[in-house]
Amino acid sequence: MIDIVAGGSASDSAADALIVGSGPDRSYDTIGVWVAEQLGDWLDAYLDDADFGGKPGQIAVVPGGETPYRTIVFAGLGDAPDAEMVRQAAGSSGRAVRRAVTAATSLHLVPTPGAAQAAVEGFLLGQYRFDRHLSDPKPARTESLTLIGADDAATAAAHRGRIAASAVAMARDLVNESAVNKAPAEMARIAGQMADRVGLRIKVWEEDEIRDGGLGGLWGVSLGAATPPRLVELWHEPEGAEAFLAIVGKGIVFDSGGLSLKPADGMETMKTDMAGAAAVFGAMQAIAELKLPVRVLGITPLTENMPGGAATRPGDVLEARNGKTIEVLNTDAEGRLVLADGLSLAVEYQPDLVVDMATLTGACKVALGDKIAGLFGTVDGADQVQAAAEAAGERVWPLPLPADYRKKIDSDVADMKNTGPRYGGAINAALLLKEFVGDVPWAHLDIAGPARASETEHYLLKGGTGFGVRTMVALAASLGEA
Repeated sequence: MIDIVAGGSASDSAADALIVGSGPDRSYDTIGVWVAEQLGDWLDAYLDDADFGGKPGQIAVVPGGETPYRTIVFAGLGDAPDAEMVRQAAGSSGRAVRRAVTAATSLHLVPTPGAAQAAVEGFLLGQYRFDRHLSDPKPARTESLTLIGADDAATAAAHRGRIAASAVAMARDLVNESAVNKAPAEMARIAGQMADRVGLRIKVWEEDEIRDGGLGGLWGVSLGAATPPRLVELWHEPEGAEAFLAIVGKGIVFDSGGLSLKPADGMETMKTDMAGAAAVFGAMQAIAELKLPVRVLGITPLTENMPGGAATRPGDVLEARNGKTIEVLNTDAEGRLVLADGLSLAVEYQPDLVVDMATLTGACKVALGDKIAGLFGTVDGADQVQAAAEAAGERVWPLPLPADYRKKIDSDVADMKNTGPRYGGAINAALLLKEFVGDVPWAHLDIAGPARASETEHYLLKGGTGFGVRTMVALAASLGEA
């Protein structure tokens, strides 16, 4: 793990690489001005050749000259950068200096709220790689990041950023791992190790308990799989906590579509279908390490969706934990079935707010693209999640839950069916979930798009993103302050 240390002035520090921010037309902070003075007149011509003007997303790497830094990285911040722009600039810079053993930066000094935490998060996540299956991995060599001129507040924020980045990296690792290596029992084992390490209480529902406990949605989806299902409860229970948050994450460790089989190319990234559960694991780890003064329950229903001989068939009716029944018309709409049980169980504990995260519908990607999550829920629930997402730098967009659409999932033989008409698919799925939260304030994040990055940019690497971890941590922090 990279050491994050507070440093003195730029002239008194030294590192293999120094990262400084630049505004439009190469307007530098005081440290950048010092660097430019030390490098001399050739710098402007060098940056002209690199077409670097300080725009967001731009970086330029130049020799350190006579400075105590071998390499200087100029990172574009644009005009009036917010914390997310700092995070992105730090991420791009982190990727650029992966071979540097020591690095230093002034990005934490950008005068915007949250800059110090964002700078550390971005740098660490930019250096992330999932390389455990490579025969010749090339991990980042960076051992330390010095925050030039950091005060106590920046140092504390950097500590929070490090914890958040580690939690996001954990979620990314789980999403990127091959499905064969993360069967439900293995996911539960990983959760247990993490819980022991950070001080969470854990309860694991095994196969018989799931069946006998009335978790009919999870049980039904699991019937075609050779690996048995699990449901994990993770509890953060600090003394004196008043607010109570429950988080539920969809944990389909591989989704073949079941008997409603996906085409081959539709399965290529279906190891990602447990990204909601991974985000719950990551969020719970960070919440515990940060010792947030809020009671938090994380629930992850875990199974594969496979077309085995005992698999649920189109036309079968499943009964969820709260007694409501669902006619399964498409076995590839299975996420809402396991979430029905997870949400039902969560509300039994009477939380103040329940949030679910799920790679639920391709329809949400059609509506919002692959970088923005769809946000549904009750007004009191969705508003809190939207505020937390904005604070965390994760993009969500509110979508409606019109009451007159509910009839679109009416069934002739059960309380509801698990699919509606072609159009409005994300809404239809969210309306089904709403049937399982009762009167508890609730929000649903459809993360089908942003859970997986299709290309590498700033602090995102192609593959699992860990989306939702930072939002849930910000949400828990806000509830703890209320």
